[in-house]
Amino acid sequence: MKSFKKIGSFIFAGLLFVVGTVFAQTPDQSTPPDALIKMVVTDVMASVKADPDIQKGNIPKIVDLVEKKIVPYTDMRRTTEMAMGPNWKKATSEQQAQLTSEFKNLLIRTYSGALSQLRDQTVQFKALRAAPDDKEVVVKTVVLGRGDPVPLDYRLEKTANGWKVYDMNIMGVWLVEAYRNQFSNQISQSGIEGLVKFLQDRNKQLATAKPSN
Repeated sequence: MKSFKKIGSFIFAGLLFVVGTVFAQTPDQSTPPDALIKMVVTDVMASVKADPDIQKGNIPKIVDLVEKKIVPYTDMRRTTEMAMGPNWKKATSEQQAQLTSEFKNLLIRTYSGALSQLRDQTVQFKALRAAPDDKEVVVKTVVLGRGDPVPLDYRLEKTANGWKVYDMNIMGVWLVEAYRNQFSNQISQSGIEGLVKFLQDRNKQLATAKPSN
């Protein structure tokens, strides 16, 4: 079973180790999904390279960067709902909101150090296979660096506010599926409120932890 730390590293590696073609535009509701990924990542990369504090692992700055430049193009509620599986409907509206918020914070904090490790990674974007009226697509890429190539796929949905990322696949492991097993086990042991508390406690630990780099 994948640990929270390892899965957290997957999402950060996926969102932050990709370098695409430089775009000056800002994504909007009409931006195609493959172009969206390129634009967001390019913006993040530029911000990281321009801020020495982020490169040193300054967690508050990293959190602020992710909140402003990545979170707006994700659907964390759907990500959390899928990770919860059937248990999502058993949660109250308040618990659903808490779980979504805490899960988002967990993914941001678990491997924030990945931002400070950006070096010379590049990416190959594969041709998007989708019909004009598709509501869900997968953008396939391959991350290239000093080690072996890393296949990385983004799953996006078309919403009223444009395309949003809600799941990622790193080398055959979908983020949502990996967390679903852990969430289910935690709920079996201590209920939904127990999962909320677990995530809250974990985020408190990560908030006070020193950068690993």
